[in-house]
Amino acid sequence: MKYRATFISDTHLGFRGCQAASLLAFLESLETESLYLVGDIIDLWALSSSPNWWHKHTKVVNAVIKLARNGTKVFYIPGNHDEALRDYLPMTFEKIELVAETEHLTADGKRLLITHGDQFDSVVQQSALLAHIGSQLYDMSIWLNGHLNAARARFGRPPWSLAGYLKRRVKNAVKYVSSFEDAAVQHARDSDYDGIICGHIHQACVTEMGGLVYGNCGDWVESCTAIVELKDGTLEVFNAG
Repeated sequence: MKYRATFISDTHLGFRGCQAASLLAFLESLETESLYLVGDIIDLWALSSSPNWWHKHTKVVNAVIKLARNGTKVFYIPGNHDEALRDYLPMTFEKIELVAETEHLTADGKRLLITHGDQFDSVVQQSALLAHIGSQLYDMSIWLNGHLNAARARFGRPPWSLAGYLKRRVKNAVKYVSSFEDAAVQHARDSDYDGIICGHIHQACVTEMGGLVYGNCGDWVESCTAIVELKDGTLEVFNAG
């Protein structure tokens, strides 16, 4: 199917948990008029501490460039893990437009703000050190999860997400997600948009909140998700996982 627009975030290329093979398969089969890369695409935090850049990560970058060269409008909005790029905005690279944030007009006339969303994260805003520690703990949980799933596979058991389980079980994590969503939607309302699409919290969804559209792209570490817009303006979550 050809999409009117596609929104991807939190691919974390350069992080050992990145599902680059699934992402590459998705991009190579993708037909879309516009592609929005909604932050944390290249994980400069991970690369600065333990480089994990493989050939398939390069192939993902090349797939995006190929889409741009073949006529897809590609926008890259840096997140907190690739925030170093914000110092050079706006700029264009290989027909890819790098911007701090942008807007998208759906086929049914909705104006959507497209931004990574780390500005709605109280932890990131109040303590960069805490944010980095949280990122390292998440990295550790992904590493441990890989070993657990390898053991489960030997016994014929399906994969299981430790990070996802913790997010669902810990009340503070649930409260954090809810606060993030509320702040994102309120910002869109204050800025006179009809909705917002962001990333950052790795929780894919498309829903209505207080009369506005709220969409989160999810990630390509655990869920392998994106948001796609159909020809009539319908937004939905695409799950490649």
